[in-house]
Amino acid sequence: MKKIKGCVPLFLTMLKIGVFTFGGGYAMIALLENEFVSKKRWLEKDEFLDVAAIAESTPGPIAINAATYIGYKNAGIIGSIIATLGICIPSFAIIYAISLFFDAFLSLTPVAYAFKGIQICVVYLILTAGLRMLKQMKKTAFNITVISMTLVCTVAFSLLAVNFSTIFYILISGVLGVSVYLLGKIRREEKQ
Repeated sequence: MKKIKGCVPLFLTMLKIGVFTFGGGYAMIALLENEFVSKKRWLEKDEFLDVAAIAESTPGPIAINAATYIGYKNAGIIGSIIATLGICIPSFAIIYAISLFFDAFLSLTPVAYAFKGIQICVVYLILTAGLRMLKQMKKTAFNITVISMTLVCTVAFSLLAVNFSTIFYILISGVLGVSVYLLGKIRREEKQ
């Protein structure tokens, strides 16, 4: 894992990700992983999976949480501020510009079709990021069980039109993880 030399590369990298990502934080995961794990090697694969899990589990947008963590890990508090600003500035500027001409902007037929195309691309980005993270995850019995249960529940709840927040999936998985850890710890202590 390489260490960042100065905050300028960090800021420019986050700015680039902020400019070229559509669809919010989940769509940014693939870009963040490609940039920080594959290209720059600022994070290891396992560490990136942990960052994504923490960023998803904490309040706020996932991309901003991940950027803040990566900035802090590599350049301290200043790095976290620089990374957060870098990833936020493009979205803020674009949304501000759009808000000035919002009604006229939406009435343009090419813009409406562009948004339809972008929606398809966003679904693809989220799906590929999820599949890549799934491939990289350790294949333990616990992980496979939690993923299987989550998929079954998601499909069943969707088919039955049950409203079940993703926050509950995260909380339940966290409680299961802590429970398995504590049970393992108790068993190890009993053997000693």
